[in-house]
Amino acid sequence: MFINKSAEIFAPNQADPLSALSKTTDLCIGAHHDDIEIMAYGPISKCYGNPNQHFTGVVVTDGDGSPRTGVYANYTAEDMKEIRAIEQKQAAHIGRYHAQVMLAHKSSDVKNPNNTAIVNELKELILACSPEVLYTHNLADKHDTHVAVCLQVIRALREIPQDKRPKRIESMEVWRGLDWLCDEDKVVHDTSAFPNISAAILGVFDSQISGGKRYDLATQGRRLANATFFASHAVDAYEGICFGLDITELINNNADPSDFIVGYIDKFKNEVERRVAAMS
Repeated sequence: MFINKSAEIFAPNQADPLSALSKTTDLCIGAHHDDIEIMAYGPISKCYGNPNQHFTGVVVTDGDGSPRTGVYANYTAEDMKEIRAIEQKQAAHIGRYHAQVMLAHKSSDVKNPNNTAIVNELKELILACSPEVLYTHNLADKHDTHVAVCLQVIRALREIPQDKRPKRIESMEVWRGLDWLCDEDKVVHDTSAFPNISAAILGVFDSQISGGKRYDLATQGRRLANATFFASHAVDAYEGICFGLDITELINNNADPSDFIVGYIDKFKNEVERRVAAMS
């Protein structure tokens, strides 16, 4: 199934990790180690301790290019790949993921739109998992590799017969939030449950935090801000929220991805224009 020799499936409680993928109900495909924990804690917490829900994470890239400062200043690129894989396994263990897959691709390969090998690999992986819901990055993200992963996932899904696709596909927020979406287009994921687990699965990525990026604090801050600013005339219903955008129809109707996301941007623009015009 896998292209790279260093790719692996981490499923410590499964005798046969590959066959265990078939029990997946919620599948998240992210670009980098810790992207899953940032964008998909709602689904992770939904599955946590639930015997009928099983979360599987997929990291597409290999961790090369990570910043190296502080205690990691003298680490080689290979050292960083290893430490990031270890951190991802720790997060999966703490979060009780059903499985954690690491595909170990170079970012440059993922960003190549003609890389059909990655598309085929993702297609086989999605079919092996057969999830009810699939989560990935959003097309308005400002990180090139995140957008590239989203597009590769879209290509893979479109090669899967419609009756074998996940029932719902959502794109999530990481390097750009989705609070700008019109409220009726936001898929709300409650991130309030198990705050200790939420903090722990973010906190294990010490190579990033010590490297000068407080993703742990920033992610928790965004979730709190989403919850507080979601409804202007009501008390907070959640202690934390992450937003998603349902892109199922984008997959099924073969629409152009750029046109699809620009349509939501235009809708937001029109909402702002109407509000300002009504009070001018």
